[in-house]
Amino acid sequence: MLNIFLISLAVLALLSIIFEEVTHLNKTKTTLFFGCISWIVLFISAGDPSHEKLVEAELNENLLEIASLWLFLMSTMTFVAYLNAKGMIQILVQKIFPQRVSVRLLMIQVAFFSLVLSAICDNVTATLVSLGLLTTFKLDSQMRRRMAVLIIFAVNSGGVSLITGDVTTLMIFLGGHVQMSELMVLFIPATVSVMLLAILFSLKAEGHVSTTPITRNYQRVDVIIAVIFFSTIVATMALNVLFGIPPVLTFLTGLSIMFLVGHTSRTNKEELQILEYIRQVEYDTLLFFLGILLLVGMLKEIGTLDLLTQVYAQFDPNISNFVTGIGSALVDNVPLTAALLKAEPVLSTPEWLGLTYSVGVGGSLLVIGSAAGIIAMSKVKELTFVSYLRYVPALLLCYSVGYALTLFLSYKFFG
Repeated sequence: MLNIFLISLAVLALLSIIFEEVTHLNKTKTTLFFGCISWIVLFISAGDPSHEKLVEAELNENLLEIASLWLFLMSTMTFVAYLNAKGMIQILVQKIFPQRVSVRLLMIQVAFFSLVLSAICDNVTATLVSLGLLTTFKLDSQMRRRMAVLIIFAVNSGGVSLITGDVTTLMIFLGGHVQMSELMVLFIPATVSVMLLAILFSLKAEGHVSTTPITRNYQRVDVIIAVIFFSTIVATMALNVLFGIPPVLTFLTGLSIMFLVGHTSRTNKEELQILEYIRQVEYDTLLFFLGILLLVGMLKEIGTLDLLTQVYAQFDPNISNFVTGIGSALVDNVPLTAALLKAEPVLSTPEWLGLTYSVGVGGSLLVIGSAAGIIAMSKVKELTFVSYLRYVPALLLCYSVGYALTLFLSYKFFG
């Protein structure tokens, strides 16, 4: 009965997100409420001090994961808030993209930009930068929503081919199941599926859009901070691969360097101190993450994720991988992948590559299925759970094409 009640809380949280437009209750508040209540129920139902200690240990582990993500997001968002306020992102966009471009061509360019960016840096950074890029073009609400959906799919797809792009890819790599050279093959199906979605979305897109030329006067310190940001991204990848240093630690170091540079370059009389940009971080996004991850942690605690691994083992791995990817749109792909790795399934290289692609990209099928989707939903007001659902058929088609191509290439080269 306890498990049914707790799962019901998770379902209610999901429904509160779905019907946000009807109830006018902020999804951040409802998910945080249900997430906290679920753990309180776990403590109350523990029964004796020994079980309470176990629940407390699980909660502390869950909070540690959340704290790492929070601090990482806060660091990234502060950098992006500063660069956006100083017009640096607009300047970069003007260097890369033409001032006037057709909507169809823009879709393909944005898709490829997000795909490549997410392969070399984390999904959170890639999403924030790509969404910042959108703000520089004069798009109508429907086109902005469609672009946001495209960015979510592109960001999640780009991350699967390199260990720097997606946590689940890194987990499978560190488990010794795939090699770097084998992962690189995934960039082909990722690119094909993203370009297919860009073409599908651009079929009814007409006209041209333009950016507003800016002659922003930026200072030398702004360029230095931009360099610090991109250096931090590179250092995060390198230090994680070489020494296993958590990405959050490197990014916080980069943020501290940003503050120190700002302190030495500005006086107290200037308009806005660099440290103040931390206040521009949208804490709604962070609180939404907190609620979602508390709920996922609760599902892990009551064994729901273990149940999924048992179901996984009963079918052909290629089918199970495909369904697991769809399941990652409902359950966070990191604990889902961790549960599967813990079960130690016996898979061939093509099957491991299929799993890598599916858990990395499958979260795109629902807006709450990935970090990219949650961030986009908080940044693009036109994008809601319900409005995202209309794009599910196209997303499922592109996910299926990408997965099929992954299997074809994997069995051809490594089967």
